[in-house]
Amino acid sequence: MKVKIKYLENFKNLELGYATEASSGIDLAAAIDSDVILKPLERTLIPTGISLEIPVGFEAQVRSRSGLAIKSGIFTLNSPGTIDADYRGEIKIILANISNQDFLIKRGQRLAQMVFAKFEKVDLVEVEELNSTSRDSGGFGHTGV
Repeated sequence: MKVKIKYLENFKNLELGYATEASSGIDLAAAIDSDVILKPLERTLIPTGISLEIPVGFEAQVRSRSGLAIKSGIFTLNSPGTIDADYRGEIKIILANISNQDFLIKRGQRLAQMVFAKFEKVDLVEVEELNSTSRDSGGFGHTGV
């Protein structure tokens, strides 16, 4: 699949791509002019310097990087964040700091990853009753596992 990309002015001298041959996510980096300090329990929006033209029937998902999450308590909110095929604005990363320490974000730092996924739209059909299952209406923690 080919995805059209537009590099914005703030992307200059940054890198974008897969970290390894088998990586499923493209690393997204901070396209910021100056350092940003993300304080404990704060959230912020970090630009990436790119815009995309995603084919209809696909979405891009912005996800946390596992190393940042476990080592620093930094993760993406609304994860995975969905980028719809008709969105043409700059891709930005919603970051949160759940640690008890400040986190310094530098220009070019890899902060998230973007994965492309195919999806199908559904037709919702109203019914009076739904088929019963062994779980039925049991919520979180009700699967017996």
